[in-house]
Amino acid sequence: MGAQRLKLVTEVLSGLFKNEFTRALDARRTADASGAAREKLRARDVRLGLERLGPFYVKLGQMLSTRPDIVPPAVMAELEKLHDRVSPAPFSTFEPVLEGELGPDWKERFQHVELLEPLGVASLAQVYGATLRDGRSAVIKIQRPGIKGMVHEDMRMMRRAARLVGKCAPRFHSVVDVEAMLGVLFDAMRPELDFNVEAAHMDEARRAVRDFQHLSVPEVVWASERVLVQTLAPGRSIRHVDRAKMPVSERTAIGADLLAFTYHGFFVNRMFHADPHPGNIFVRPGAPASLIDWGMVGRLDRSTSLKIMLVLLNLAENDGQALAKSWIELGYATEWADVPGFISDMSALTPKIATASLAELDFGVTLTSVLERSTKRGIKTNPMISVLGKAFANMEGSVRCVAPELSIIDVFHDQMRGVMTALAREQSSTTRLARMATELLLDLDAVPGQLRTVLRDLSNREFAVHTGGRDGERDSRFHVPRSLIALGGAALWLHHRRNRPR
Repeated sequence: MGAQRLKLVTEVLSGLFKNEFTRALDARRTADASGAAREKLRARDVRLGLERLGPFYVKLGQMLSTRPDIVPPAVMAELEKLHDRVSPAPFSTFEPVLEGELGPDWKERFQHVELLEPLGVASLAQVYGATLRDGRSAVIKIQRPGIKGMVHEDMRMMRRAARLVGKCAPRFHSVVDVEAMLGVLFDAMRPELDFNVEAAHMDEARRAVRDFQHLSVPEVVWASERVLVQTLAPGRSIRHVDRAKMPVSERTAIGADLLAFTYHGFFVNRMFHADPHPGNIFVRPGAPASLIDWGMVGRLDRSTSLKIMLVLLNLAENDGQALAKSWIELGYATEWADVPGFISDMSALTPKIATASLAELDFGVTLTSVLERSTKRGIKTNPMISVLGKAFANMEGSVRCVAPELSIIDVFHDQMRGVMTALAREQSSTTRLARMATELLLDLDAVPGQLRTVLRDLSNREFAVHTGGRDGERDSRFHVPRSLIALGGAALWLHHRRNRPR
């Protein structure tokens, strides 16, 4: 990394995190008007600096925009405006990439390519419109030369900075694991640097979206590490939808399917679009909504997925106390945590969320409220929440554009039957049953060994009443080896199995 870039990175990060660790631990904030004005100007400089630094820092800033436990309100407000803004580069910059990936005769693959003006411009890639040989409209996504090395270097530098934060601010680190949070972001971002992986995500998402009548994913035509050719998503960004020109039934069906697809991504497939902002969802009246840009994807393990579902179930039941406990279970309470205080916070917040429509509720704001109270009360948050919360807040904002009357909790209620059915099928799947049977066989294989141990213990008189206690006192305690307890449990299980009704 060049000295000039390193200097810019240092300036931006020092502006971003200046005094924020003490703020996160409820330090006194400047309240006078001049202080607020300086704070606002500094926040704007931070946003502009992140945009200049490029895609990795833009994603980092967008994730931090949902974390009031790390950055103050003025900075959060600016980070919400972050966009991956770069000026378009001439096609000649990208043509060598096309030739390197598709060969010198790449033009023969298309009827026409619009070279003069790209459809989309970002720090990682530019996108051009094209017509395939069979007449279908398509887009060509081409990675910027040299961007992969730059992003990897940024990731390495940020890991070092995160370790330094952990050493310099151990109390802050006890509730916010910056390195783990960045690790989740890195895992979600890496596929954006290899379009083969993004193409695989699109194929996986297209299979998952078949159950949703009002959603679609573009088809992958051809992919390599630095070039992706896919069919064109019809319509325009959901941000620009004219609700007056779409029937209410169509608008709400699209919105409900978008939320339902998100829930199934979290709890059934455990793979979800990590950046479903309005620019990545296209809508056209009379056609399914298209989800594009599958480079940034989040994945959940089964345990975390179930814990997040429990959080939402408690929210749906308007149970603040249970919500607080399930949130703590998702992370954990530090030694200095105020658990009763957090339960009180959630009991006051939950009724405001449980019955609200999207027009009345901003889930991103709600999530930040939970995070702020959680960190202040000493509850360490699961690092997946940063990416998952950003994804859900973006999806909620997109759905609000088309169907603000929907309730996220009502849609969640409607989807629970299908989610639970899918989980039940998973529980009874061949693989899971084989795993349970294998664990049982391993336990049964251990029984003969346990029996030999018990017999050896008996021969050594370990299973006896000792009468020669200390100082001549009678010691009547039984010494029962663990192996006997294990054998007894196995015997009871076998007895129950043989004598159960058939």
